[in-house]
Amino acid sequence: MKKALALLVAFAITAGTVMAGQITVGFAQLGAESMWRTANTDSIKGEAAKRGINLVFSDAQQKQENQIKAVRSFIAQEVDVIGLPPLVNSGWEPVLREARDAGIPVILADRTVDTSDDSLYVSFIGSNFIQEGENAGNWLVRELMGRYGEVSGEVFELVGTVGAAPAIDRKAGFEKVIANHPHLNIVKSQSGDFTRAKGKEVMEAFIKSPEWGRASRKIIFGHNDDMVLGAIQALEEAGINPGTECILIGVDGIADAFEAIAQGKMHCTVECNPLIGPQFYDMVEALVAGKEIPKIVYSIEGTYDYMCAEVLLPWRRTLY
Repeated sequence: MKKALALLVAFAITAGTVMAGQITVGFAQLGAESMWRTANTDSIKGEAAKRGINLVFSDAQQKQENQIKAVRSFIAQEVDVIGLPPLVNSGWEPVLREARDAGIPVILADRTVDTSDDSLYVSFIGSNFIQEGENAGNWLVRELMGRYGEVSGEVFELVGTVGAAPAIDRKAGFEKVIANHPHLNIVKSQSGDFTRAKGKEVMEAFIKSPEWGRASRKIIFGHNDDMVLGAIQALEEAGINPGTECILIGVDGIADAFEAIAQGKMHCTVECNPLIGPQFYDMVEALVAGKEIPKIVYSIEGTYDYMCAEVLLPWRRTLY
């Protein structure tokens, strides 16, 4: 009995030591609005499991108040690091200050916040959304010049969630490029909230608008692929061939977009890499070890169109 008791005590001490050494991360995911977000969540969860990290995961269901509650819950649980992809840019300073005062570092994942005090978070990891908008605009300019010998047309813009960093920055990057071309203009712009269903709904309204009837060259720029895929559904239901009567550009680089391009229904997608799990946990482990990490870490991303989508589709399906 004494030996058994001694072994039990030794096991308990060992288990306690292992648990004490385990890293705990709270991740306040904003929701599941798209295939991109699902892939992002899978990357965060999968990499945590691979590394033996204790992940406390929350799905805010597209509500900022739910994300704020989740962050406060993580603070109360005294997690080691908080990961936050903020739904919108503003309204974060109070809760981020609470995390900093509690000594818990916050890593912004995928999206940034609007704050005058950047000490409220330790780092941002994700995409350069302005560059993504510029990539979309530059591709369009090259395509129009190559296809028609001129840069002109009417752009119907499917905007992301109002106030979200990707929506703000992708629009800014795209507009920066087309500002150099006076005959290329955005004539309609409306939020599709980054969802396929809403993208379809907004496209249906665009088709009925006077601007659509007057447009000589119809260009659809969506802040993500899901909205563009919804727009394709609306176009086809209206008897419009999306591949020949419009030019459609999306952002994210999801497999469904590659398939639509390969089918001739879409023309271009700008990559936004959701698979940030490995880089995110590299930063987490560095922080816990007391190391300094970069303030900004950008993903490396490309632009894909009908010249390569069909060949790359099998590879893309293995990613997301």
